[in-house]
Amino acid sequence: MFRPLEIFVGLRYLRARRLSRFVSFISLMSLLGVAVGVAALIVVISVMNGFENELRQRLLSMTSHATISGPGGRLSDWGQAVESSLRAPEVKAAAPYVEIQGMLGNGARLKAALIRGVDPARERAVSQVDENMLTGDLSSLEDGRQAIILGRLLAAQLGVTPGDPVTLMVPRVEGGALVPRLRRFTVTGVFEVGMQELDGILALVSLGDAAGILDLGTAVTGVRLQLDNLFSAPAVSRRVAAMLGEDFVARDWTEENASYFRAVRIEKTMMTIILSLVVAVAAFNIVATLVMVVTDKRSEIAILRTLGLSAGGVMRAFLVQGVVIGLVGVALGGALGIPLAMNVETIAGGLERVLGLEFMPADVYYIARLPSDLRAPDVVRILALAFVLCTVSTLYPAYRAARTQPAEALRYDH
Repeated sequence: MFRPLEIFVGLRYLRARRLSRFVSFISLMSLLGVAVGVAALIVVISVMNGFENELRQRLLSMTSHATISGPGGRLSDWGQAVESSLRAPEVKAAAPYVEIQGMLGNGARLKAALIRGVDPARERAVSQVDENMLTGDLSSLEDGRQAIILGRLLAAQLGVTPGDPVTLMVPRVEGGALVPRLRRFTVTGVFEVGMQELDGILALVSLGDAAGILDLGTAVTGVRLQLDNLFSAPAVSRRVAAMLGEDFVARDWTEENASYFRAVRIEKTMMTIILSLVVAVAAFNIVATLVMVVTDKRSEIAILRTLGLSAGGVMRAFLVQGVVIGLVGVALGGALGIPLAMNVETIAGGLERVLGLEFMPADVYYIARLPSDLRAPDVVRILALAFVLCTVSTLYPAYRAARTQPAEALRYDH
């Protein structure tokens, strides 16, 4: 604990007498630098959190939280598997699926595609496909109708619209030879997720039509699961797979989309490091401020030492100055950054209208807004980091002040 005398002296030394204007200016710039750095960190990290949430939401709008594949990619009694999966308390919904990798063609245009066979009635419980439909409806996928729903980019690359035919080519090995199997489908709908990896490759057909292409009969590839808590998907999916049998394979959204979220985490980490350097530069400006104060107050420090103030007391008195600057800077940064992070989308929209600019054009970026997710743990870590940097920056000037020798300092004082 600082004693009242040391706190009083430290606060008094915030106002240097001889170099008052210059030192006060440097102190103000250091304080403002800390505040701006803290505010920038809070806003940027909140926006990165928002982008991560947006990415997760878009990916999971067309994919389930987890999938359970049958032995060898074939699940005969999928009805029993769905019922068994639903017995797990964390599982909210389950639906069968068939997965096919093939080529879609329209005339001379060919495009690799991932064909997913779904049951429209059950699919709505494990994905948000209805919310992403631009034209058509999921209910058009009836067994035997040979209907197909395409992603927007996939449809554009094939040059088709609802009502147009497309040809599905699936490679099959028959008699030791690779023979493509052809099926003709009619486009009945188009969806858009806002992710090129889904809009440009995914197509939906009925469960029965997909199973017929692969000669699965009534079997399917596996079961897709929707959970109450998506973050529990790794543990729950493996538990459900073990419950169904040792040959069942579990995969969850964190594995299937690991590269996306790893990239977001790396970008978030790098932005934190870069903006922390801004705070560090501002914090270490405090060193220059306190060194000048120590130089200006050498004789007064010497008098305090002769009156009985210990070297540790002098050091603590100067630590008070750095702590006060850090506290005020961190408080201002938090007071500025938190409202900005909470209203960044509104502020960005206002700036676009005033400046006549478009920061994120919808025809260039899939996410045409600045999402923000302000999280209390991130704010606490940022404020703590800034305060620690400010406190550490006071150690050298405080140590230098504590080493002042009274006799030597007063000898040359006039």
